[in-house]
Amino acid sequence: MDVLDFQVRKDDLRTTAWVSTTLPALAEGQALLKVGKFALTANNITYAAVGDMARYWQFFSAVEGWGRIPVWGFAEVAQSKVEGLAVGERLYGYFPMSSHLVVSVDRLSDRGFVDATPHRASLPPVYNQYIRVAADASFAALSEDVQAIFRPLFMTSFLIDDVLADSAFFGADSVILSSASSKTSLGTAFALARRGGVVEIVGLTSPANLDFVKSLGLYDRVLLYSDIKSMPVTPSVFVDIAGDSVVRRAVHERLTDALTYSCGVGFTHWDVARDTDPLPGPAPAMFFAPDVIRKRNQDWGPAGFDQRYAPVWADFARFAEGWLDVVTSAGQAQIDSA
Repeated sequence: MDVLDFQVRKDDLRTTAWVSTTLPALAEGQALLKVGKFALTANNITYAAVGDMARYWQFFSAVEGWGRIPVWGFAEVAQSKVEGLAVGERLYGYFPMSSHLVVSVDRLSDRGFVDATPHRASLPPVYNQYIRVAADASFAALSEDVQAIFRPLFMTSFLIDDVLADSAFFGADSVILSSASSKTSLGTAFALARRGGVVEIVGLTSPANLDFVKSLGLYDRVLLYSDIKSMPVTPSVFVDIAGDSVVRRAVHERLTDALTYSCGVGFTHWDVARDTDPLPGPAPAMFFAPDVIRKRNQDWGPAGFDQRYAPVWADFARFAEGWLDVVTSAGQAQIDSA
């Protein structure tokens, strides 16, 4: 059968194309998934912006010079050569922006399965897991839109909060989050605030997003990027979601030795030129969520991890449903435009 793939130029994400390919017949142990709904957010642009460095382009193949941006969403089993996986079953997981995806089903359980397609074997396991919607209670309690938009991002937020708390916030009194309106920053602020005033939570944002960020009540202080040069110099952690070298330099130059820890998480400001010159204060570390998941699964076990994560995620998802406005698009033209 023919499938449609949405592809982008790796060196210019604004250059896009729809590519049609013909799939061979399924082999034993494979299933064909029909992608039905996915979220497109700044998180997916981060996947593309660091696609080579973090190997995101490797999950789903494309023609030379082009890539398929990974997204999180829902699919139905369209064909199956896997005993115990029925046509029509709904799944949540990591997909390309494509009409269909072939997976090699491994470790099938009541909860889901792992895609064991050979080229994905060396990639972070968290991206290879597919959840059976009917077996996960959280899907029944929350809308699919909230799940697709926030669930993968909130995992990163939960892990940032966990790493900071586990390190006693590196001796800081404040945690500063760039791109304060982004989903990862909002989730991190929520998790930090849920601890109850352990640190001051500071959000950095643009004038266009200032009122929205303040309205949510997650941050103790909300500053414009232009306020960085005058913000108080106190022991602080900087969590950089924006990936904006101008903002990062401004924070480091303002706080210098008062900055106890600095880490880069995302690239919501993906089109800003990179600055590789040395910075005052601590060298920024790169935060890579799959590495932290792997460590915590070893520390707590998968069941222990879920017990800690699930209630925080459920609380945040209910909070997000109160203000989230979802814009939906369908069809090639609208996906291309988005």
